[in-house]
Amino acid sequence: MIQNTVIMMIGVTSFLLTLGFFVWTSTGVSDVLWTPRIVDYKEDIDRHKRDADRIIDYLVTGAGKGVVYNNLAEMTDTYGYRLCGTQTLENVIDYMVDKLKKDGLDNVHKEPVNVTRWVRGNEWAKMLTPRVKPLSILGLGFSVGTPTSGVTAEVIVVRTFDELRDRAREVKGKIVVYNQVWENYGQSVEYRSQGGIEAAKLGAVAALVRSVTPLSINSPHTGQQSSDDWAKKIPTASITVEDAELMWRLSRRGINITVTLYMEAQNLSPVTSYNTVAEIKGSQYPEQVVLVSGHLDSWDVGQGAMDDGGGAFISWQALSVVRKLGLRPKRTLRVVLWTCEEEGIQGGQEYFRVHRNESTNMNIVMESDMGTFTPQGLLFTGSDQAMKIIKYLAATLLKRVNASNVAPDADLTDVFNWPSLGVPGASLKTDDASYFYYHHSQGDTMTVQDPDEMDLCSAVWAVTAYTLADLENMLPANRTISLK
Repeated sequence: MIQNTVIMMIGVTSFLLTLGFFVWTSTGVSDVLWTPRIVDYKEDIDRHKRDADRIIDYLVTGAGKGVVYNNLAEMTDTYGYRLCGTQTLENVIDYMVDKLKKDGLDNVHKEPVNVTRWVRGNEWAKMLTPRVKPLSILGLGFSVGTPTSGVTAEVIVVRTFDELRDRAREVKGKIVVYNQVWENYGQSVEYRSQGGIEAAKLGAVAALVRSVTPLSINSPHTGQQSSDDWAKKIPTASITVEDAELMWRLSRRGINITVTLYMEAQNLSPVTSYNTVAEIKGSQYPEQVVLVSGHLDSWDVGQGAMDDGGGAFISWQALSVVRKLGLRPKRTLRVVLWTCEEEGIQGGQEYFRVHRNESTNMNIVMESDMGTFTPQGLLFTGSDQAMKIIKYLAATLLKRVNASNVAPDADLTDVFNWPSLGVPGASLKTDDASYFYYHHSQGDTMTVQDPDEMDLCSAVWAVTAYTLADLENMLPANRTISLK
């Protein structure tokens, strides 16, 4: 009898696994769960073709055409840049809460975040020898200021950290100038984030870092440097590519260079800011969430239109068009507009700390923070099975707007923690070759933004988010709960 029962159980188990059952453990207890077949997802996606076309038509040729651009222009023209810790950023957050409520979205609210407050103040630099020349600079985030009389010192110019260490005996009492070669952002940004620290370790009195950009028209690009505690903090600023190369050439000829630097930068006491949240509550599985996002803050240059006003506003538009068309997804669609991304992903990290135990109900986290240029498709991080589903979604629903390309490794700055709990992530894939021309500079204005490109990005974002929120099943993933 026992033998027959075992044989029967083995047979049933094999049958269930064939149909798509599997066993997984997240809390020490094994559960048998239903895993839909890929074909089930494909058939479900096919059924969303009409809704996807309605969204695209509304945004690209219908009543929604130009709306996202105009909304962004109104905000950036009214308030300008939105530096973390400033009243301007808080005014914009309140402005967005009002806009989201007027748009008829659900559960509009703010969630508090304790954030840093760095103030730039006045700043200038000048090369004194071998000739007098003003230098365009932008202090780097978390830098300290100079004494009230400024800092005047001889310059040592290096290409790499290795060269700096090789010439360590020459550094004490000097201003280190980094003229690193642009390879890509990931490599070059290390000099911005670590340059001051490495120079301070060797006794430098200040550091000037070549702007992290592949193209320059004599414009400096700011950004965050590491906020680690240093043995001695020194003033650190970005300089233009042109000035970094000028001083490099002079130094190669053996010419002594002297620079004077003045900065009023200060790190003040932390203040409270807020992530901004709004939803369309799901009709059948309201506890399950598709999250779309971008960050509201910016550096204190330009208008912060590209980085990341565009990403924030297409995320709002994704929910707005769904509501306006009377669509009600099965899962909750949630938009989060992050605060203080630029100075250390502070809003994103606090949101994860508060909400990480909701990970098993997080279908996907989506973020747009690499510009809203002509969309090409999506970048995706998740399981192989989920990747197949996203590729089918893009090929089926986004082909109309030439955005059917899907590649791995989503750019998930504010939501980077979620994949560690098995939550899939997606970002917008665009023709972003010019992104770092304007990044963190005075050039980041509405002039960079194109209304038609923003409409197309909104369409890709809205179709993807709505469809994933309305499919019968969540994306396949081994989601776990963080107990830390």
